[in-house]
Order: sequence, then structure tokens, then C-alpha cells
Amino acid sequence: MSTRRLIVPAALILASLFFASKSIAQNSNIPSASPNVEVSKRRPGKPDFNRDIYYKNKWEFSFESGWLPVNIPFPFDVFLGDGYNLTPLRYTLVPNLVSLRWQMGDVAGPWFLRGNWDLSMTGALVVIPRGPETHYGAYIMGIRRNFVQPRWRIAPYFDGRLGLGGINAKEPLGVQFSQGQNFTFTLNMGAGARYNFSPRFSISAGINWMHISNLYLSEPKYPNYGINVYGPMAGIYMRLGGSRRPASQ
Repeated sequence: MSTRRLIVPAALILASLFFASKSIAQNSNIPSASPNVEVSKRRPGKPDFNRDIYYKNKWEFSFESGWLPVNIPFPFDVFLGDGYNLTPLRYTLVPNLVSLRWQMGDVAGPWFLRGNWDLSMTGALVVIPRGPETHYGAYIMGIRRNFVQPRWRIAPYFDGRLGLGGINAKEPLGVQFSQGQNFTFTLNMGAGARYNFSPRFSISAGINWMHISNLYLSEPKYPNYGINVYGPMAGIYMRLGGSRRPASQ
């Protein structure tokens, strides 16, 4: 095979490679067609305003009052071995509770358990319109679970409180079935719902059970009968300090 025969095919191959590479380079500058992207037409959800009402380190002032006329045996007598019965003496209590409340966390939790906890520190003045004693003063502390659903202004709650105080006991003065000594303890449990007008102001309504007794400290000289009543309670709440700061601040 002659040299001329080798040069001509080689030249043709080189030429074809040159034009092919040029064509590829030109085609590479053409932008590729982007796939069709479906744009969602759904509107964004409304913000949850409850995040500005229930949040960690929020402080509140609250005032609650009630009318507790229904007398019952001590609910835990079954665990203490005492008889589950009532004495002939009946009481009606009117508790007036002034509290400083601290929300311990942000809203969290699954489904109907979603919510947060708050801690209450309470000064209580209880008027006794029915019963031998006339008044009871106590310091009470407790916790409350607020069940908070997104964008609901109504939030159910459940709480429990313990405290100690003084009552003008009448058993030492000869009134049978009344309280055996002035120094007593109190246990409160309640449930209800809170309605939020705004991040600053709220109201609540519910049922509260109140127990007062001396924890058998007056025995054996004076029996420990105690007081166990329940009835409706209502309250008002006011935020202390400014509004919630954004997380970035």
C-alpha cells in the first residue's frame, strides 16, 4: 500500500473528527429543556397563635375563685383503710386564689396530649360561709397541664396542688366533727378549660375539689375528720412582662 493511499483516508478521518467535535461543542452550549415542575396552588397554613400564648418562661398573674358546696368522703379513704362515709357536719368553701404562674416549657406532645406545663405559687384565702370554722389561709403550689391544639382559643386543663395553712379550728372548743387543730394541709385537684382572648388576657372555668385536714396530727386528743368539698371555679389570667421574643433574639 502506497503512502498516498494512507494519507488520504487519514485526512478524511481527521477532518470528520474535527467537524464532529466542533458540532458537539456547539450543541453543548444549548441549554437543556427543564422538566415541567408542578407548582403547588395550596395556600400556606395560618400561623399557630397559641405559640405566643403558651411558651417556656412565660410568667402570668392569675386570680381564681369558686363556690364549693358539695360534701363528699375523702376519695382516698379506700387506700388508707378508713370508712368511706360522711360526718353529719357540712361545709361550703369559697376559695380565693392569687397565683404567680410560670410556664415551664413550649407546646409539645402528640395529638390530644399536645400542650405544656405550668407551675403555680398561690396564696389562698378561703371563706367558710357554712361550717363551724369561718376562714382558712394557706400557701399552695402545684402544676397544671394545658392541652393546646393548633389555633384553638379554648385549651382544656388538669391541675393538682398541695399546700399548708391555718384554720380557726373548733373541735378544741367542743364542736364535734369540726377541725382538730389550726395547722392543716390542703390538697386540690381540678379540671376545666381556658379561653384566650389574646396572648395577654385569658379566663377559665372548671370544677375544683378541695381537701383540708391536719394529717392526723391532732390525734388521739382530737379526731381528724377533715373537709372534702367540690364545686365550680373561675379565673382570670394576665401575662407579666412583654410579648414573646423570636427565637433568634
